[in-house]
Amino acid sequence: MKTGIGVFVAAFAALGASWAGFVLAPSLQLGGTKVTTVLNSTDEYPVQRPGEAALGLQVYRANGCAACHTQQVQQDGTAFEVVLTGAGKDPVTVSNLAAGLKLTGLTKEAADAAAKTIADAGGKTETHLSGTGADISRGWGSRHSVAVDFLYDAPVQPGSLRAGPDLTNIGARAADANWQLVHLYAPKAIVKDSTMPSFAYLFEVRAATGSAEALKLPAGFAAPAGFEVVPTPAARHLAAYLLSLHADAPLYEAPYSQLAKP
Repeated sequence: MKTGIGVFVAAFAALGASWAGFVLAPSLQLGGTKVTTVLNSTDEYPVQRPGEAALGLQVYRANGCAACHTQQVQQDGTAFEVVLTGAGKDPVTVSNLAAGLKLTGLTKEAADAAAKTIADAGGKTETHLSGTGADISRGWGSRHSVAVDFLYDAPVQPGSLRAGPDLTNIGARAADANWQLVHLYAPKAIVKDSTMPSFAYLFEVRAATGSAEALKLPAGFAAPAGFEVVPTPAARHLAAYLLSLHADAPLYEAPYSQLAKP
């Protein structure tokens, strides 16, 4: 009897500790998350997803997209880069000096030392911070994912398997709505060897009306002559959700240098 009670108490404690660690703690962490501001800016982050995108999250969930895609960019570390922005009164000397220095993949101390060396010669520099890691090298994001990225998502869909690429920043990587819709209807029309299943059931093939909503499909994937493929509301909502995935703001807990676009 005493042994049975002991086993019960031990099992209860183990289950309670697991629940606290894997359910309660993350819930408290995300539950206390608030809108923050972008580094070096007064812009708030994140912003509420538009109505169609919010509905699209439910379509994403209903179709099990999180079973094959993650929304969590991993980061191994950070690196600094020193960029020469001005050569001063002696451009040849400064340029030659900069060319002889290692200016990328630096620690903070090494970047400061390189910038000082160039400044002492009359040049001007900027120091940029970037994240490092396989996900960032693939172009999946600029920094690691943090809790605030999911503030307006219910339910949160971070995923755990990468049968397809991470979608954290897919709205920036593929910002064209037609691209997103064609990819959903016929993945191999976009990626030749894609293993993604077609979501053609989210579209309607109907007699051609010249609708502006009709997909622009490449040869071999287009509807038969006299017909057109148009997205249903569910397809439009899902595409809107994918286009809203922009987890690319530099934050206090996930900083990087946001460079001006050319």
